Amino acid sequence: MGGPMADNLARAGHRVVGYDLSKVSQRVAFEVAASAAEAVAGADILVTMLPAGRHVVSVWSDLVPRLAPGTLLIDCSTIDVESARRAHAIAAERGCASLDAPVSGGTVGAAAGTLTFMVGGAADAFERGKPVLEAMGKRLVHCGEAGAGQAAKICNNMILGITMAGVCEAFALAEKLGLSHQALFDVASTSSGQCWSINTYCPVPGPVPTSPANNGYKPGFAAALMLKDLKLAQEAALATGAATPLGAQAAQLYGLFERLGHGGEDFSALVNLLRGERPAAKAA
Repeated sequence: MGGPMADNLARAGHRVVGYDLSKVSQRVAFEVAASAAEAVAGADILVTMLPAGRHVVSVWSDLVPRLAPGTLLIDCSTIDVESARRAHAIAAERGCASLDAPVSGGTVGAAAGTLTFMVGGAADAFERGKPVLEAMGKRLVHCGEAGAGQAAKICNNMILGITMAGVCEAFALAEKLGLSHQALFDVASTSSGQCWSINTYCPVPGPVPTSPANNGYKPGFAAALMLKDLKLAQEAALATGAATPLGAQAAQLYGLFERLGHGGEDFSALVNLLRGERPAAKAA
């Protein structure tokens, strides 16, 4: 997601220098550096998008000493709250402002510049970061102090994982009862069952033409990423003593789906497991 986000920053008029351990496509709107250190040289703002909390802490620990005091750091990864707070502390030690700003909207939203940012950090840092975030998204929500953006993202995606599992179960049941996909959609999408997982991302082909179900479940948001977020929610629940039985069940379902080799499919493809078909594991 970082590539198209950087493209949108460049198209908005910012000078953007990017770096990734993976080979960056040359069909990008921004400059590509040979190293992370080269990418941040002279930067006023550093934006990171990384797989896990340990990566954010490691990269910030390495790069922050290279930045001028007062530089703004924005992390758009989805990571655990504790790692996010550690990253904020690393920035503060250098006299830098910082934001944790995970996103919602998937690869489609990243390319279209329509992401939602859930932002944690000081109010003045949020105001300073607005022009950058607005170039990449359409909605910014300041959720509170350091780590609050990650807390909001974890809770939001736990809701999403639970509701998608429920929607998939309902369509699987409807099929057994002889009810058409369209009939269930027409009822649930306009009554008490309506939710984003039905109205926007319906997990079966037909009712919502733009959903991944109509494109072979090519991922907008991969099942492996949903599992990652559900695991983060369970770690947070364990750390705080919160009761999240439905979140735990959703994590188990997505864990099974990934173990069967389907982590690279869209997370709505869970319907294929819940139909009782038990999709065969794919070769590694």
